[in-house]
Amino acid sequence: MSVSIEKKITDGVAWLHLNRPEVFNSFNREMALLFQDELDVCEADAEVRALVITGNGKAFCAGQDLKEVTTPDLNPGFKKILEEHYNPIIRRIRAIEKPVIAAVNGVAAGAGANIALACDIVIASEGSSFIQAFSKIGLVPDSAGTFFLPRLIGFQKASALMMLGDKVSAEEAERLGMVYKVVSAEDFRETVEKTANTLAKMPTQALGYTKKLLNASMSNTLDQQLDMESEYQIESAQSEDYAEGVAAFVEKRKPVFKGK
Repeated sequence: MSVSIEKKITDGVAWLHLNRPEVFNSFNREMALLFQDELDVCEADAEVRALVITGNGKAFCAGQDLKEVTTPDLNPGFKKILEEHYNPIIRRIRAIEKPVIAAVNGVAAGAGANIALACDIVIASEGSSFIQAFSKIGLVPDSAGTFFLPRLIGFQKASALMMLGDKVSAEEAERLGMVYKVVSAEDFRETVEKTANTLAKMPTQALGYTKKLLNASMSNTLDQQLDMESEYQIESAQSEDYAEGVAAFVEKRKPVFKGK
């Protein structure tokens, strides 16, 4: 039986492939726990300077495997699913001090859509789609959907998408501000690779601080945010990458950042 998460590391980029294509990469307990483990490994690995989350097959992720929750012997219960599966995944994605790209290669539904929206950069292939499918089966959005989606596209639009469960095309998602960019299916892999490789060669510490600042901006006051920016700017100015960046600028050459 194939492993439910496939990982490979290339040129400082960790590729995490959700690998249950026969059920559109929907999450069961095994995949959720393994995914968390792989995120932890990537966070601790200094060689990893950027992550890509994508799906094998035709889908990115269809959310929760409903077969698991409707089979008594398999059902972990929603308390365990939320507290041990999805909530820890979202917290890990936001806490890891490295850029995380969601490469949405097909349908992203339910928790799958919200995991994508929690990533730092979302690149979507033409033909992919996003759907807040929860209301279709009498549930509420989880996996921080109610946190991120209103902030990305506004309260009114988020409310409608969550209550009506409308499918959003990749192009509409880009127009609304849900995703960074949409590319053709032919150029999708190359675009994701190029973006990830660029991030992996950038000053990782500064990118990590930027991510922490963006996280804090969700609740900070202006004064708190200014103080936090000052703290991290002072820290960044002491890094090897800052010294390299300035030297490269003065010498009119391309900088070689080491993530330190």
